[in-house]
Amino acid sequence: MNLTDLIEDYLFLWILLSVGLGIALPPIAVVTRASTVILAVMIGSISLTLSVEQFDQISVRAIAQILVGHVTMPFLAFGIANGLGLSPDLTIGFVILGAVTPELVTPVMTELADGDTALSTTALVVIGVGSVGFVPLIVGLLAGGTDVPTMPIVEQLIVAVVVPMLVAVGARAWQPDHVGRYDTYYPAVSAMMVILIIGGVTAANAEVIRTNLSLLAGVGVGVIALNGLGYAVGFLVGAQEPRPTRIASILSVGMRDFAVAAALVVATGLPTIASLPAVAFGVVEMVSSAGLAKWLNQEM
Repeated sequence: MNLTDLIEDYLFLWILLSVGLGIALPPIAVVTRASTVILAVMIGSISLTLSVEQFDQISVRAIAQILVGHVTMPFLAFGIANGLGLSPDLTIGFVILGAVTPELVTPVMTELADGDTALSTTALVVIGVGSVGFVPLIVGLLAGGTDVPTMPIVEQLIVAVVVPMLVAVGARAWQPDHVGRYDTYYPAVSAMMVILIIGGVTAANAEVIRTNLSLLAGVGVGVIALNGLGYAVGFLVGAQEPRPTRIASILSVGMRDFAVAAALVVATGLPTIASLPAVAFGVVEMVSSAGLAKWLNQEM
């Protein structure tokens, strides 16, 4: 087993270790100062695996259905946070989590579930570009009277998500053979950035986690509910589609990019406590998506 396999095959364990280290060693929070760079590397590296050919013959209707599900997610997140009586900062964290792009490994999970990988990849790119307008708009709408800095969110999305994604896809289209030569390394690099940012934001919340376990329990219930409802919404919007499309819809809507959400919270200057839902969601999602992909491959 080489280093890339070690990172990718045991990503869930690495994330758990990162969370544990963050709680035990609060000084690790220093890595959040480089959150913009970490996020850009994470997005850019995984986007290098996206080829133009993957976007051919994609159903516009299927993309539209996934977008409907995606738009639903921040409203569900807001409702869950309010239903649990969480603080305004945690509510903002939930809304951002619901509004960001699907998890970057969604196409991988879609492939493992025998779904339409090209569709989930296209949805990832479309939502990534659209997030520049959608995330600030929805956060401003649902945050109520809370002072949320929307312009920093726009700037971070452009610099750390959209630009790296477009540059990477463009590089792949320009030099497919050269870029494709290193395909086995890109997911591992992205995974390392996920591990790094999750450890940093956990460390930034270490004191809160240590002194208020009941708060963590409430957040945990919330992220489990959001993850499960996301899968359900994905199923509903794609219920009339062929099986591969339906699988891509379930995973693209239910999986949220927790690392992007966590990094975005920190990079835009929001209170670090707002990143706690993203950290908790990451642990829950890693377990649920792996199990769901296996079940979908066998049963659906």
